[in-house]
Amino acid sequence: MSLVPLDQDGRLWAFNTPHSSYVVGVVVDPATDEAVVLQKYWGANLPPAAAREAAAMPAGPGNTPGAGRHETSFSRPAEIEEVLPVDGGLRWGVPALQVAVDQVRSLELRFVGASAVREGGADRLDITLEDHAFPIEVVLHTRVYADSDAIARWVTVRHRAGKNTAVEVSRLDSGSWFIPDAEDYRYRAVCGAWAEEGQLQQGLLPVGELTFTSRQGITGHHANPWIMIDAADAGEEHGEVWSVALAWGGSWRMTTTRRPEGGTAVTAGFGHDGVRWTLPTGAELVTPAILGLYSANGFGGTSRGWHDHVRRHILPAGDEDRPVLYNSWEATGFAVTEPEQLAFARSASALGAELFVVDDGWFGRRDDERSSLGDWWPHRERFPDGLRGLFDGILALGMRAGLWVEPEGVSPDSELYRAHPDWVIHLENRRRDRKRHQLVLNFARADVHDWALEWLDRLVANLRLDYLKWDMNRPFTQAGSPEPGRSHDGVWIEHTRQVLHVMATLRARHPGLRIEACAGGGGRLDLGILHHTDLAWPSDNTDPVDRQTTQHGVSQLYPANVMSAWVTDSPNANTGRSTPLRYRFHVAMAGVLGIGADMSRWSPEELDEARTLVEQYKTVRHTIQHGRQYRLGGRPGAERSALQYVLGDEVVVLVYNPRGNAKSGPRWLRLTALDPGARYEVAAGGDTDGVPGRLPARSRWHGGTLMAVGIRPVAWEPIGADYRSDLIVLRRTRA
Repeated sequence: MSLVPLDQDGRLWAFNTPHSSYVVGVVVDPATDEAVVLQKYWGANLPPAAAREAAAMPAGPGNTPGAGRHETSFSRPAEIEEVLPVDGGLRWGVPALQVAVDQVRSLELRFVGASAVREGGADRLDITLEDHAFPIEVVLHTRVYADSDAIARWVTVRHRAGKNTAVEVSRLDSGSWFIPDAEDYRYRAVCGAWAEEGQLQQGLLPVGELTFTSRQGITGHHANPWIMIDAADAGEEHGEVWSVALAWGGSWRMTTTRRPEGGTAVTAGFGHDGVRWTLPTGAELVTPAILGLYSANGFGGTSRGWHDHVRRHILPAGDEDRPVLYNSWEATGFAVTEPEQLAFARSASALGAELFVVDDGWFGRRDDERSSLGDWWPHRERFPDGLRGLFDGILALGMRAGLWVEPEGVSPDSELYRAHPDWVIHLENRRRDRKRHQLVLNFARADVHDWALEWLDRLVANLRLDYLKWDMNRPFTQAGSPEPGRSHDGVWIEHTRQVLHVMATLRARHPGLRIEACAGGGGRLDLGILHHTDLAWPSDNTDPVDRQTTQHGVSQLYPANVMSAWVTDSPNANTGRSTPLRYRFHVAMAGVLGIGADMSRWSPEELDEARTLVEQYKTVRHTIQHGRQYRLGGRPGAERSALQYVLGDEVVVLVYNPRGNAKSGPRWLRLTALDPGARYEVAAGGDTDGVPGRLPARSRWHGGTLMAVGIRPVAWEPIGADYRSDLIVLRRTRA
């Protein structure tokens, strides 16, 4: 059983995952009846008896409610261990819950009760608290899964009926996670910008408060809502790591606090500083989930734990193999015509692509980015007879069909905006600043939500679409919802919720529909949006060297079947860098392979090579997209590196060397996670020139040898051209 009660009073519980335990308990101050919920333990698996002992360990000074009440201490150490520290009482840290009732901001909660619910393969515990005087009820929810090391938590705040009071919520995080004491702490996260998303950063955690946030209404390019923390002693495959991720695709905030006197905690939630939500009588506000995952197997083990959870419990179709797609954007830009698109579709089909996606430029008068967002009908000059002929032609080739849309965007130069200027996110008597020549539609409005759902539903049905690339190129500005009875700041939450509702409804009406998330590149990738989409576009920068660093950062939390990765033209449109076709393909193979090049410019030799590489990818796609990933070698995109995937008996290794003349770094690549006593046969890759460590085709090697000694990839030789790569496939033999 994943949820284990540890006492007779119903105030202490252990949540057990396959490799960890998480213990929480309700502690009540007998003098005031105030209750707090404390995290007692989070780490490696403990049996119930040991979990009880961990919870019963004596607290330090000030570590229980009421302790130190008459002391001169300026801190309360137990605050850092609360699963939802509120603004009120003897607390001076970052509050996870801040509520004002009739302008009084201090909450004093007491314990009401707890209940457990079995949900399929998961257990849920709900702990209910209420303010002793105000009509505020707080429910702390925790869900633990039998087949995942991730634990999900979220919060419900209710304004109970009975008193006509003004309730305003200025902060409501999904929960706080206490990181066990250590001599030092190190954090790992990603930062970046447009065309430079997912850049991994790591450093010692400073004393104080470290905050990552997005104030843009989307996840954002500059950070992603997750953090990993270790005691500055973990490696890729060893050491304890605690990680926290927020499942939310709108504005968010994550604060990690390291107290000077000891103690570290991570709290995160939707919204950002300055926004406030009014809670009417009888209403409730439910947060998105915040998930925590502990691993004793380093950062690599942490990533694999997240990958497993995303595929099993986040993605709506996580067990599917993603198709090889072709997207026309980099080949045509806005100049979308039926003859040219069908010509590209025939070429893509000949290469082995299985899905053809028509990108921006098919609608309204969309000749550039200055107009027509919101006018979702076929471009009357380019498609006078509509889009049906184009999409029938794509389907006739045996390919699936997809289309780019940006439902949340609207151009001021559009028929929609001229008819409904009130539909955009705006504030009265304030400018409507434009970004990328567009504004944002307010999906918090029922009429906007219904309008979007109607035309998207009709489009998918009429064109028999299998795929939507859902883009969002505009952050929020002057964000408000001026309709009577609405809170301006409510748009920060409700817009995102209604976007997700449209996606969920479309999927329910069209079960075969698959959706790609995009926001000007990698601006919308998180565990919240992935509940309703199938993959995400990590960056508009498709340069393979830059994509290696982006994909490395994305892989810290997200599995390969989430990352859309294209092969585009050389020199690259973003960087001007020239790279071999083989290297571009091998980098894109580490995700969901796509092609976004102008294939009419490719030579017959390049087309033949591309066809071979697509076929190679298809033979190993299931292992890459669903296997256990291991990051080997040095820094991706900067020196020799490799990615290894293991699924059942198959082992796939992608090897990279961007700097051919580099003399530093390993020459031998030691594989990992193999059966040391089994023999592995080389099914693809390697060489036959007799150099020790090379892998002649059909040769067999013990797993122990491949892990202890390793192999010498041809691409890793210290003399040779830049941008060398290889795909090596081994299969465990049963003979």
